[in-house]
Amino acid sequence: MSSMNDGKTMNLGIEGITVGHHTDETAQTGCTVIVFPSGTTASGEIRGGAPASREFGLLGVDRLVEELNALVLSGGSAFGLSAADGVVDWCVEHERGFSTSGGIVPIVVGLSLFDLNVGDGTVRPTALDGRAAVESASVDFAVGRVGAGTGAAMGKWGSDASTPAGLGVSTVRVGDLVVSAIFAVNAAGHIDDGSIPGSIADGTFDSWPESDPFENTTIGAVITNAKLTKVECHLVAQGSHDGFARALFPPHLRSDGDAVVAAATGEVESDVDVVRTAGIVATERAIRSVGSM
Repeated sequence: MSSMNDGKTMNLGIEGITVGHHTDETAQTGCTVIVFPSGTTASGEIRGGAPASREFGLLGVDRLVEELNALVLSGGSAFGLSAADGVVDWCVEHERGFSTSGGIVPIVVGLSLFDLNVGDGTVRPTALDGRAAVESASVDFAVGRVGAGTGAAMGKWGSDASTPAGLGVSTVRVGDLVVSAIFAVNAAGHIDDGSIPGSIADGTFDSWPESDPFENTTIGAVITNAKLTKVECHLVAQGSHDGFARALFPPHLRSDGDAVVAAATGEVESDVDVVRTAGIVATERAIRSVGSM
């Protein structure tokens, strides 16, 4: 099992997957679009207490639709979810979506993080920005302070000052199996280096650290070339949250909206436990990578 995160430009290593960004450096916000090939199966799980999402309910294992056409990660909190509208329009024009008697309905999930307190909070990703991001999508793409990670920060829990974060990527390979993680990290917690902050370290708990409610969130996806069912994708998403817990302290607070989409393109036969384990590693390393950007 190997992993890589070799620089500011990455490639997920999975055929048919493209990624594009819209970045507003002045307003310090943006969006990232992941476009999936036809036949991609997906599910997901949210464990944070304050999510901002669009169409995430479709990923439930008891829901009819199994295929996902695109995932939009954005800043702008709930306002940023409108970026998905531009991606939906692009998908219709490119005949990507669920066939109905009334035409194609694209399956586009949106996840947003809170960055309204940096840059210009009155500027949020729009449908036009989502459209620009999907039109720029390519196999190779930038990581760091770009797209959904432009205004991201971490370490807001138990600290007077946060540190810059961003968009991180890591890929794990097991033979022909590829499992890649891509996350915009805007966590209340810190990168877990084994230390415990403040009064928790000495066991007194006199003053529990606080974080602003609804103002954080780490969002992203674990993507694999494995052939998985929707239920198996859900198991991979669950495992990805274990990667959160390995990388961040503390994860999944009520002030976070931590959410994961797991998607499988169906090219390689693999045991779901292998994919899930690789997804844990990829998630941990993708999140940790933003600490060195």
